[in-house]
Amino acid sequence: MKETQTILSLITQSASLLERAGVDTPRLDAELLLADLLGVGRAHLYAHPEQELDTDVLREFLRRLERRAKREPLAYILGRAEFYGLEFTVTPDVLVPRPETEVLVEAILARAPQTVADIGTGSGCIAVAVAVNLPRAQVWATDISEGALRIARENARRHHVADRVHFLQGDLLQPLAGLRLDVVASNPPYVAESERLSLQPEVRDWEPPQALFTGADPLQFHRRLAAEAHFHLREGGWLMVEVGMGQAEAVASLLEEAGYRQVRIQNDLAGIGRVVEGQYSPK
Repeated sequence: MKETQTILSLITQSASLLERAGVDTPRLDAELLLADLLGVGRAHLYAHPEQELDTDVLREFLRRLERRAKREPLAYILGRAEFYGLEFTVTPDVLVPRPETEVLVEAILARAPQTVADIGTGSGCIAVAVAVNLPRAQVWATDISEGALRIARENARRHHVADRVHFLQGDLLQPLAGLRLDVVASNPPYVAESERLSLQPEVRDWEPPQALFTGADPLQFHRRLAAEAHFHLREGGWLMVEVGMGQAEAVASLLEEAGYRQVRIQNDLAGIGRVVEGQYSPK
């Protein structure tokens, strides 16, 4: 690229480079990278297409562009992602929050619980979004990764709910010993190892594998949650889990076999079964 560049020429060339690299949204990503670096909104780029960029800006932009061309997720380069109308800090220690997970947040909020557990919290996006939208709720968030919990705590502080989101390190439900809650929710790993090569490079090569892959059985974590969650639910409480494409019916059967009632599947905006929930009602 030339040493002197205008906004328009830089975006045009960068979008072409990202397209050749296989990025799905090359122009948008180039615009977001540049807008972030300049500290402006994308509208500024369109309003000032002939603005020339100084050498330092250009050098840093090209460094970030190279990272994106290697298919590093845009959210990791920017250090943030939006979820449920809130901005979250993200690093390679956590999954990038996805829009379909907002279905799980909606399911939780619909029950208006006073006490919630978010199992495998990652960035804390579910726990924090729930706490922000339910100002009286207490939320417990568990994760086996200290790196993930560090990011989740930062996000709770960022959105002023650190006093109501309690972070615990440990395997799945283990840290909840002695607690009885209104809702136990989780977006657990659900991708079989055999599916690894079918994933986009952004996911396969960059996101934390322990938060994605399950080994041979894609439902191994759902099985554990169905079998163990009732120990931490009050009578009438709800277990809610996110599932992958094509998994909803099988997970619904797991909950029914474990004794949950009113089991139902909720679809995402694409019409895919995304959340399965069931009510704990001991006989």
